[in-house]
Amino acid sequence: MRISLAFAACALVVAACKPVPQAPPGPPAPADWPAYGADAGGSRYAPLDQINRENVSQLTVAWTAKNGDLPHNPTTAPDRQGPCGKCHASESKFEATPIQVANRLYISTPLNRAVALDASTGETIWSYDPKLDLDQERSEGFVSRGVSFWEDVDAPADAVCRKRIYLPTVDARLIALDADSGSLCRNFGWRGTVDLTDEIDHLQVGQYGVTSPPVVVNGMVIVGTSIGDNRRVEMEQGIVRAYDARSGDLKWTWDPIPRQAGMPGWNTWTPEGAKKTGGANAWPPLSADPERNLVFVPTGSAAPDYYGGERPGDNLFANSVVALDASTGEYRWHFQVVHHDLWDYDIPAQPSLFMMKRDGQSIPATVAATKMGFLYFLNRDTGEPLFPVEERPVPASDVPGEVASPTQPFPTRPAPLHPIDIAPEDAWGINDADRAFCRAQMETFRYEGAFTPPSIGGTLIYPGYAGGVNWGGVAVDSDSQTLVTTIISIPFWVRLSEREAGSKEGNQIGTPYHMSRAAFMSPSGLPCTPPPWGRLVAIDLPTGDVKWDLPLGVMKGLEDVPDAASWGSLAMGGPIITAGGLVFAAAAMDDTLRAFDVETGELLWQADLPAGGQATPMTYEVDGRQYVVIAAGGHANLGTTLGDFVVAFALP
Repeated sequence: MRISLAFAACALVVAACKPVPQAPPGPPAPADWPAYGADAGGSRYAPLDQINRENVSQLTVAWTAKNGDLPHNPTTAPDRQGPCGKCHASESKFEATPIQVANRLYISTPLNRAVALDASTGETIWSYDPKLDLDQERSEGFVSRGVSFWEDVDAPADAVCRKRIYLPTVDARLIALDADSGSLCRNFGWRGTVDLTDEIDHLQVGQYGVTSPPVVVNGMVIVGTSIGDNRRVEMEQGIVRAYDARSGDLKWTWDPIPRQAGMPGWNTWTPEGAKKTGGANAWPPLSADPERNLVFVPTGSAAPDYYGGERPGDNLFANSVVALDASTGEYRWHFQVVHHDLWDYDIPAQPSLFMMKRDGQSIPATVAATKMGFLYFLNRDTGEPLFPVEERPVPASDVPGEVASPTQPFPTRPAPLHPIDIAPEDAWGINDADRAFCRAQMETFRYEGAFTPPSIGGTLIYPGYAGGVNWGGVAVDSDSQTLVTTIISIPFWVRLSEREAGSKEGNQIGTPYHMSRAAFMSPSGLPCTPPPWGRLVAIDLPTGDVKWDLPLGVMKGLEDVPDAASWGSLAMGGPIITAGGLVFAAAAMDDTLRAFDVETGELLWQADLPAGGQATPMTYEVDGRQYVVIAAGGHANLGTTLGDFVVAFALP
């Protein structure tokens, strides 16, 4: 999924890193952050309280590192210095969250370099460059959300690659590196690398790769894929694959689309649709429950996003959380959040695991956080909702050949965190001209509430396909029974237009319709729907009630507007929670990291970042000192400040 609100052209430059000798890391400890979401279950919770409500105001920068992948603007560098030919600043997104084990941080850069840093000083220990083809245009640009760690406890203590870093790449490789030295683990796959394009049909170069770190559970490395949206019906399969963490041998594959009669979900497709449809891939991080030996897969929409006439039916297991046996890939349960998706309503976030306390019991749970702003709390063992979910009627399609689902599943608790209805009289503008423009445009769009299908005349998509919740996901604290998430409320429009019979030009090839879409913005460049456009929201887990709800950040260019702080900002990235009673979040367009009281939402501290913080922070403790770290490199699609920084904060 791409968001195109602001663009700036540039290329990317890779800087060399000098190794710094240092002792290797030990095994993960409770104070560590060894996985993308803190743990295999993606809780984004740290049991650390050295930094707390009472002293967080004293936080200061402890160190700053630079990763070396700094975009530049080719208009000011006409000789195109650096490695990029076709790559542009609009493709640069530093969305990574570092992981940490003992005295080292591990992070991936937008150009898929893996870098190990001293966790106390930020000094570079080693870096590994997979040498991407930077002249190759890529559907999702250049982005990597992180790497994964695994320790082979059966290997000798001094064995090379006993401790491993797994690096996924946008050109569809899975690379295993020695965590101590950064050298390839040559007994993994083919000399350290597994080719993820193997046996993938309809492969189009630059459209198939991995942008999120794999999940490692019980000796298996399990990975999804990122696939370019809306190109055609017959696209790459969205299969999930599991590899032996030591050897790289393929152990199992799971296709979210059932291809044969008798497979689970087959009755929600036609035979022809199940045979040819691509996508439904899991592009965000997966999560796992090692004790139950389960992996939880968040899937996206089947291809293409905005016309489903070639894929009649509910289309399981697209737009679902699916639990699989981590050892075999065998299906255990599913919960589908959108039937027959026509809106690009992927499940965009890692399914976070937690324990829900209710009526004196602790219930193993997970949450499906969605672009609609709906949160579905599910029993981790069965997939059954923990609050009632109602199938409610939704608008029918008026596009010839399309049959939209007559109902969609609405959670009763928590209530939707994104508005699900709007009218032309609600059109917003910063001045009278903008309001008039937005209202006039809104009156031309079809809109009958959430899940209004795309149309030939044009449909308002609200909630928009950016979220609600996006890849930043949620943070959950099972002790305080609190969930926190960022919510985006930006409208979009989509329009279908008939293609010439047999034409294979444009998008949605294999259907009768082209598609066009864009953010629904005023002449001033602001959303045409009322603010706040970005929020930070806390939910009480046992009841589903909202504990607090506040605007997050300030939109770029509005820093001097008096009311802008109450309008919030489009935000990419998620929050974390600590035992110190704190929520840390950046994500907004104003290059700021903030700390909030987890119980009240009170803003307790904030600090400027040297570039956009479109990432999820993390925290850890080394040598008795707690650090809070965030990647600050910006997100060119959002127009935030670009850079190549990793910034650590600590108490003096």
